[in-house]
Amino acid sequence: MNFPTLNEEMLLRRLELPTETIRMVLDTDTYNEIDDQFAVAYALLSPERLKMDAIYAAPFVGERASNPGEGMEKSHAEILRLLERLGKKSEGFVHQGSTAWLTALETPERSPAALDLVKRAMEAPEDSPLYVVGIGAITNVASAILIEPDIIRRIVVVWLGGQPHSFHTAQEYNLKQDPLASKTLFDCGVPLVHVPCYGVSSHLLTTVPELESAIKGRNPISDFLFERFCQYSLDHFAWAKEIWDIATIGYLLNGDWVPTQVIPSPILQDNLTWGVPPLGRHLIREAWYVKRNPIFHDLFLKLQRAESK
Repeated sequence: MNFPTLNEEMLLRRLELPTETIRMVLDTDTYNEIDDQFAVAYALLSPERLKMDAIYAAPFVGERASNPGEGMEKSHAEILRLLERLGKKSEGFVHQGSTAWLTALETPERSPAALDLVKRAMEAPEDSPLYVVGIGAITNVASAILIEPDIIRRIVVVWLGGQPHSFHTAQEYNLKQDPLASKTLFDCGVPLVHVPCYGVSSHLLTTVPELESAIKGRNPISDFLFERFCQYSLDHFAWAKEIWDIATIGYLLNGDWVPTQVIPSPILQDNLTWGVPPLGRHLIREAWYVKRNPIFHDLFLKLQRAESK
């Protein structure tokens, strides 16, 4: 498939964080784990920087869902539970995503989420792109790009998935669930900020005692997140859990919290390893570290101050 190309000057401009408020949509497999819930709340509690236009339910498969459709439905239901505790309306704001993985570039998944993204992106002015934040399998976003490739000129994708490009493997949960969607993301030339997992967002560890001290008992959303965290493991002794997905929100709020570098987009090979990009390959931005403390400090303060409407 032929995709629109941005010249290098424009691409580099897109890969710089804007100083003004960022319009964004969030694509999330919210029920898969417990980090998405924190990321959803963090984004919605940061209106000084982020204007959330929509939330998309992403598919997943695992211990909590036997097929992508079930995973998407459970993600959708979890998003509604989060919004209820934040006192926010869901009508026209939350959209169901794909019920299957991509099987061919010619047949994108035309879900309500993908179609809504196409509509919003095409309405965005080229000089003020829509930020598309993905924290699950990238099926919905890749499908939108395949449905209307011209949105590449009007969006910036920030995606958490895969491993650092220096790793011996790219394999990671978000990336390997839908390899064709992941490959499309790196090949299509869309302005992309890639946030890898091991050695980068894996720094975002917290514990039951820390959450108990920082957010428990403050308000409905804080209690909900604390309960979800505690339920994830039966043994909390000397146990910490990665809240991977808040790395994307931390990056948008303050680029210094998530240091990045501009590199040629790697080739995602069929065996899910990173291949060396050819000369002239389009550029992307890659995160190489996450500063854990300022991100959690900001998140905890915002959760403490959250009020249900």
